[in-house]
Amino acid sequence: MNRLQNYIIKNLSILFLSIFLALFSIASIVFLIKLASYTAIIQLNLWEMTKLYIFVVPELLFFTLPITFFVSAALTIFKLSNDNEIVVLFSLGIHPKFILWVLLKPALLLTALLFFNFFVIFPHAKILSKNFISYKKSEAKFNLSASEFGHKFGNWLLYLGEKNDDGTYSKVFLFNKSEKEELLIKAKEAKIINENNILRLKLTDGEGYSYSKEKFTQIDFETMFINDTLTSKLIKHQNTLDYWNPKGKWLIEKRKKKFTTNVLLSLFPLLSLFLVASISIIHVRHQKAKVYLYLFLGIAIYYGSTLGLIRPLGLYTIPTVALTWLLVSYTMYRKNIVARF
Repeated sequence: MNRLQNYIIKNLSILFLSIFLALFSIASIVFLIKLASYTAIIQLNLWEMTKLYIFVVPELLFFTLPITFFVSAALTIFKLSNDNEIVVLFSLGIHPKFILWVLLKPALLLTALLFFNFFVIFPHAKILSKNFISYKKSEAKFNLSASEFGHKFGNWLLYLGEKNDDGTYSKVFLFNKSEKEELLIKAKEAKIINENNILRLKLTDGEGYSYSKEKFTQIDFETMFINDTLTSKLIKHQNTLDYWNPKGKWLIEKRKKKFTTNVLLSLFPLLSLFLVASISIIHVRHQKAKVYLYLFLGIAIYYGSTLGLIRPLGLYTIPTVALTWLLVSYTMYRKNIVARF
């Protein structure tokens, strides 16, 4: 039994790896095409593009791992049937449930991995990705050019006379007007520092003027720092519950759809074991192989019902789809496999 189990797992692993690499490569190419659209808005170097790709990997796994297991498991058992090995096994007294028991272990492992992925890893990756894109968009808005008016640095109007070869600016003027006071700062040199989501303007060797109805003040300085927090809308995220149970009603509805979809996709390998056996265990002399057609229909029906019932049923889509799928596939398994073999 151990040899037979190892033989099935070995064939399953080979097929799983080859199919997964193909599907994951296609999904990655689709994302990279989407990633190229970001470059029209923000500037991304190679490392930043790699970071965005890493952030989306948990989401890509949802659309590749469940399908990969379903297809590879069915083709593994179908290969045994096609080589007449499955008939020999049943002739030796091995029950079809042994095949299901062998597939159950990797299915449980994959389901647990997918649950951990979408409960823990996916929320963090999604928040990091959104914050990174928001930060880069805000950073792109701060594009300074020398000898041009109209620059803003926080609440300050900024004018830069010249840009030096070392990246600093000379002949710098800043103006700030409030109801009670007007401020004017001039400096010989300015340098822009970007650290920890804070833009800091370092002014060197300058003067500052403050004017109000009551008084006029002047100061001289050697070094002055003016900070401006980027106007990016960063999302605060402390734990998994913050993501799946947000406060906004619109976000709650959006997260419900994502939660429902992810749960059903995570359960797909486990719920499809009876269907895998039903469509892949055949007697090649007496039955026509339609495994590829059934694979396509199985994936289309499961994913289609999952996405189509979310709007009318909400969270009730999970028990509806899961129980219906399990009942129908088990009925097919009893009728087509247990009754015959």
